[in-house]
Amino acid sequence: MSFEMFIGGRYLRTRQKQSFISLITVLSVAGVMVGVMALIIVIAVMSGFESDLKERILGVESHVVLMRKGSFSDYPRVLDHLEKTDGVEAVTPFVYTQTMLRSRSGLSGAVLRGVDPESAGGVIKNFNGASLKKSGTPKSGTPGIILGRELARNLDVTEGKMIYLISSRGMISPMGHMPAMKQFRVTGLFESGMYEYDGSLAYIHMEDAQKLLRMGDAVTGIEIRVTHIYDARKIADRIVKELGWPYWARDWMQMNQNLFSALKLEKTVMFIILALIILVAAFNIASSLIMMVMEKTRDIAILKAMGATDKSIRRIFTYKGMAIGFIGTTLGVCIGSLLCTLLKHYKFIELPGNVYYITTLPVQLEAPDVLIISFAAMVICFLATLYPAHQASKLDPVEALRY
Repeated sequence: MSFEMFIGGRYLRTRQKQSFISLITVLSVAGVMVGVMALIIVIAVMSGFESDLKERILGVESHVVLMRKGSFSDYPRVLDHLEKTDGVEAVTPFVYTQTMLRSRSGLSGAVLRGVDPESAGGVIKNFNGASLKKSGTPKSGTPGIILGRELARNLDVTEGKMIYLISSRGMISPMGHMPAMKQFRVTGLFESGMYEYDGSLAYIHMEDAQKLLRMGDAVTGIEIRVTHIYDARKIADRIVKELGWPYWARDWMQMNQNLFSALKLEKTVMFIILALIILVAAFNIASSLIMMVMEKTRDIAILKAMGATDKSIRRIFTYKGMAIGFIGTTLGVCIGSLLCTLLKHYKFIELPGNVYYITTLPVQLEAPDVLIISFAAMVICFLATLYPAHQASKLDPVEALRY
């Protein structure tokens, strides 16, 4: 151990002549601890919200959507190509349009997605197409439709009820343009937890959607699920490059860019705001060191008279300040991690279900966040030691020992 670290440790452990200095030191440790603890808990909760939101969105949407300009009737060839692409887990064609749904007691707009029940479940994890029934033959009866729970509530329908689907793709008659109308039976309800999907989304069989929109064998696009979600953009670019013009693709990050950018900005702002708590504690560290320099004037003069350099004196007070920051940061990380673990396993904080889409506080503690918070706290504490340590090193031993 160097003598600078030894003396700095002695100054930290021994009781000061002025008890006020010791109190400021304790408050400095407590301030750093509270700041680090608050940062860890808040960032973990925000990461939990982001992860939960991402999981819910990807439970309804695919990782990549491949489309093309113009008709998309040769999609079986493209499906074969995509299934052989590295990183692609599952693919399914779809038909997309906006329609009106009418029941006996309600009318509502909806986003209609025609899907292939056999392959859609591999891409859309929250989708169960077993209840979808197409109207290909008279024996098959009324085709089925799956509604979001909020959409069904707006239409005041339940499973087994009949509704009418109205599309603008109708036909020209002597009375003018007549919208297409077809009767469906509600065969299932789904709930993703996101009102945007539950209140507007409806699924029918892809063949029924093609007939309703008079598309023939064409589809709107192909949905793709990849093995690793963060490789979606790279895989999408590779697919478009292989297929060439006029194909184009969007990944889930591009489709929800505004939402995740807002979450990232909010997380950054909260980090900066809560870091001010650590900054206040850093001012306490600086105050404690300045007062200690004033109290230890004779000690510093004797050390310099014995041959200690300005660099050694700076190190003594820097080591003490860093020790205060290290103790506070370590306690904050331990207590913050413990509280995050308790929140995650016991869920003793409940959220109102009529305000939030979840009922318990989501917590996801990530190692990179803890490392960044700890590093930022130590940097702030180090900066707080520079001025007091510099002042101590510039002390003139002759003036200090004169009286």
